[in-house]
Amino acid sequence: MNQRSVTLEKITLEDWPAVHSWACLAEACRYQTWGPNTEDETRDFVEGAVRAWSDSPRRRFSYVARLGRDVVGMGELRVRSDIQRQAEVSYVVHPRVWGQGIGTEIGQQLLACGFGELGLHRIYATCDPRNLGSARVLAKLGMTYEGRLRHTQLIRDGWRDSLIFSLLEEEWRPAAQSTAPDE
Repeated sequence: MNQRSVTLEKITLEDWPAVHSWACLAEACRYQTWGPNTEDETRDFVEGAVRAWSDSPRRRFSYVARLGRDVVGMGELRVRSDIQRQAEVSYVVHPRVWGQGIGTEIGQQLLACGFGELGLHRIYATCDPRNLGSARVLAKLGMTYEGRLRHTQLIRDGWRDSLIFSLLEEEWRPAAQSTAPDE
């Protein structure tokens, strides 16, 4: 596990070059419906994420993950149902820092935001079955594997299945060092 502390900060327009540093890489988006991105595609994504902070009610919470001043990834929490108090979390980590616990730290902070600040009941995440690293992160976060959904995403190499994991509010145990992201 990485000994340096990851902080999540609200994404800004100035973050687009850092986001593009991984969004343009085939290995970073291998299991995603997006990418590799052009500069314009990354700028559009970041602009949309920044605009979402002004929505009312706010349903999309996008953060960059920093080690010191270096942006090494991002995390996002999207409220999928206000009535059912459910949200989805997602994250991406720059390949140059894979295997250092960054994804787990991002996930812990997103869970703290969802359960600790927003009062959610259920938070879920999905990943491609071939993305073993992401599945390990979700298990480390204490999320329960619920099953496999067939052909949920059309990506570059064909239809992709999704593994689904979730955590309920009564199962969540905030990590001692984990705090909700800065807004």
